[in-house]
Amino acid sequence: MGAELESVLDGTTLAAPAAALDLRTDAHVHTGFAAGRDSVGVVVSAADRAGLTSLTFADQVGPDTSWLSAYADAVRRARQRTELTLRVAAEVEVVQPDGWLAWPADLGQLEAVSVAVSRLPLATGPATPREVRSLLAAGRLTPDEVAEVAVTATIKGIERASRYAPAQLARPLSLLAQVGIDDSAVTPAVLGALAAACRSTGTVVEISEAWRSPSPRVVAMLRGAGVAMVAASDARYAAEVGQWQYLRRV
Repeated sequence: MGAELESVLDGTTLAAPAAALDLRTDAHVHTGFAAGRDSVGVVVSAADRAGLTSLTFADQVGPDTSWLSAYADAVRRARQRTELTLRVAAEVEVVQPDGWLAWPADLGQLEAVSVAVSRLPLATGPATPREVRSLLAAGRLTPDEVAEVAVTATIKGIERASRYAPAQLARPLSLLAQVGIDDSAVTPAVLGALAAACRSTGTVVEISEAWRSPSPRVVAMLRGAGVAMVAASDARYAAEVGQWQYLRRV
């Protein structure tokens, strides 16, 4: 697989070209239930004005989340007032090296799971970007080790998530940029393992407008490896829904 991906990165792969990204779909938006500001209805109205046909709500959840039923009910009510396809999902964080996720108590409301790695899942617990930068500066971690830990935990996380619901991968490798590591630290072999895991689990990769992630290099590799990809604004505000600048460039 490593040799195949080196060909992809060199532009010599013989893989069939991936389908064009559908910019009428926004696969990751937030609401006032968690990280966003606006209501479900306001977000749907903004998506309609932006000319979208499909919208996935993916607010951040965790073990203490108590509003999932109300959240799902709000999306279902909105379906009665729009022609857009609306999906109830949630963003769930990988918190352990074995891919364990910070699941909410009730998964029955979810139609999809967006897997995120916003902190580095170490054996001692998830490390924030600031903590990872300190570990790098002290020589207790190397850039290669951070990249391998992050990707390995991501692979195990999507494998776990896909057992319960269709999985998406949110802003892959964005943690590396936050700690000052270029994604070139991720070798073709490691990226190949990530691509293989996405294909085997049916996980789609979100190209995040808000996070400018993944990079053009990684997008090209994943597309060349036959990984399904979707447009995701990661919008916190309704006005950001379906607005593409980075995605059009990448």
